Amino acid sequence: MSPPYRYEVTRSAASLHDEFASLEPGVETGTTVSVAGRIMLRRAQGKLAFATLADSTGRVQLFAPAATTPRFDEFCALSIGDWVGVAGEVMTTRRGELSVQVADWVVLAATRRSFPDKWHGLADVDTRYRQRYVDLWASDDARATALARSRTVSLTRRWLEGRGFVEVETPVFHPIPGGATARPFTTHHDALDLDLYLRVAPELFLKRLVVGGMERVFEIARVFRNEGLSTRHNPEFTMLELYQAYADYTDMMTVVEELVVHLAKEVCGTTELVYDGRPLDLAPPWRRSTMVDLIEEHIGARVGVATPIDELRKACADHGVPVDEAWGPGKLVLELYEKTVEANLWGPVFVCDYPQEVSPLARDHRDQPGMVERFEVIVAGRELGNAFSELTDPDEQRRRFEAQAALRGSGDDEAMTVDADYLRALEYGLPPTGGLGIGIDRLVMLLTGATAIRDVILFPTLRPEPGE
Repeated sequence: MSPPYRYEVTRSAASLHDEFASLEPGVETGTTVSVAGRIMLRRAQGKLAFATLADSTGRVQLFAPAATTPRFDEFCALSIGDWVGVAGEVMTTRRGELSVQVADWVVLAATRRSFPDKWHGLADVDTRYRQRYVDLWASDDARATALARSRTVSLTRRWLEGRGFVEVETPVFHPIPGGATARPFTTHHDALDLDLYLRVAPELFLKRLVVGGMERVFEIARVFRNEGLSTRHNPEFTMLELYQAYADYTDMMTVVEELVVHLAKEVCGTTELVYDGRPLDLAPPWRRSTMVDLIEEHIGARVGVATPIDELRKACADHGVPVDEAWGPGKLVLELYEKTVEANLWGPVFVCDYPQEVSPLARDHRDQPGMVERFEVIVAGRELGNAFSELTDPDEQRRRFEAQAALRGSGDDEAMTVDADYLRALEYGLPPTGGLGIGIDRLVMLLTGATAIRDVILFPTLRPEPGE
């Protein structure tokens, strides 16, 4: 018999537990319901069978006496993972287990592969990622993480909209790569005979909208970077980017701090988390420190963009930081920070004031020559977000783009190119603007305790299976 085209479900597992939570053992309610889901556990005891039915909200027991269950032997032969629809009376067993007594049932879809039960799950990590459609049933943690991610994104949208931000959509195909220093993926549009790039960031299009008078905009954007795989990196990931007119990077610090604290309270119920076995307190205020101060704390010497380049190279060598002869002082300072400091920062820290050389889209620091008003927020030893006082001068932006293009011409395929249309937009006037990017995947890792980015992406990028 072929499975039905539809099945009328009147209750979910969670709603049954909510509605009948106070039932005493051995009670028959007289209430008939229909439920549907997968069989996750099954056992037969003579003329009585039990099964655990799982749906998207939870689990409920099926109670199947041989005397009243149609096709009892077939019911007992159901496989773990079979989808079934069941109608029957809500009751509790003598042991007090809330159950649906099977009066009618139908197979909605039979599994043809061995299905893990909830107690054992999928033991192989790689299989968990490749077969997420099984992992979500076999692992409560996998499902909880997926739901936490969905809730995080939803809460973020509502929080921003409550503060006057407007959600927008910008192109995924870019005519030139820009908005971040990253290697892009390339593709080709046949009808236009045009090479295009998958976006590495939505930044330049969002700032065009600020020029157009949209004073507070955000996008939760899928972005693509042609980089390696690691516990922190996936070639496609999700980025929250927002821009606020009349603001600077100090305003962006307030946005980050308030948003993350709000999400921690809503998703986790507290700002006092445990991450990778260590306590992590997100309660404000978060520490604010300059990059050069943090380097001095960790290596015992003060260096900056004004330090003679030979001294910077020696400092890098003394601390095992590889260098390239083409790097200027700003790049050397950044490498020294990233290799000696960043991983050791645990509690939330706003690492402020970056070298101009490595920040082509940020505005010059109002007090420190050679530096820009930029911060990265570091939590649990990794970057969570990046923000600027945005560069608004079209002439200076052109100089920065041209410097990036020169780097690209010399072999740096992560450098930017000259975006003539963006420069034209700046010539119409970009008001003082604060901009912020937060990695949604890393944010969800933080809130769920996941230590690998693949655990928070439903379908991460993987190497081909053997034989593919």
